[in-house]
Amino acid sequence: MEEAFWQDRWKKQQIGFHEAAPNPLLTAHFKALDIFAHAAVFVPLCGKTLDIDWLLACGHPVVGVEFHEAAIQEVFARLELVPEISEVAGLTRYHAGDLTLYCGDFFSLRRGHLPSVGAVFDRAALVAVAPAQRQAYVDHIRLLSDEAPILLVSFDYDPSLKAGPPFSVSGAEIDRLMRGIMTRGVLQSTPITSPPKAVGHGVEEVHLLRRQ
Repeated sequence: MEEAFWQDRWKKQQIGFHEAAPNPLLTAHFKALDIFAHAAVFVPLCGKTLDIDWLLACGHPVVGVEFHEAAIQEVFARLELVPEISEVAGLTRYHAGDLTLYCGDFFSLRRGHLPSVGAVFDRAALVAVAPAQRQAYVDHIRLLSDEAPILLVSFDYDPSLKAGPPFSVSGAEIDRLMRGIMTRGVLQSTPITSPPKAVGHGVEEVHLLRRQ
């Protein structure tokens, strides 16, 4: 993960990936995961997303990981939660109630740091990871979640139009990354509305990934 790049984006508030409401693709397709009522949801590279608020309101404990500490602090302040803060294997753990957020390197997170995970929601993580790191990212997600089902949002566009991030990740690339271990179904495919340079030249897709 290119921590310096993302810390700079946060410092300059160049965070177009942050949305002012829970993501509509999450709210529309979450039930497709078909998980238990109070199953924990893992949100990698979570930023300060309001998806966390929505998942908690639905009764699901949330675990996330994020580089930028101020983003994590903002989530707890917004939810009016006072977290317990501790150091865990090079990560800073913020915990209150059903919410646990780790500050630090995603790859430093270990399976034992998470509860039993019912599902993963990846809206802006895989598309933010540089192509050379994608396989390591996906393998680590599967390890952390014990191959729980994944609701994944991706962009598929001509990469010559925009260097990324967010990067173009095709369905075929997702299948390759999953190594045949997880099956993929497309729940929704719509024309891209952002990033601007890709508008009209690709699709935003919602994938449901399950272990074979």
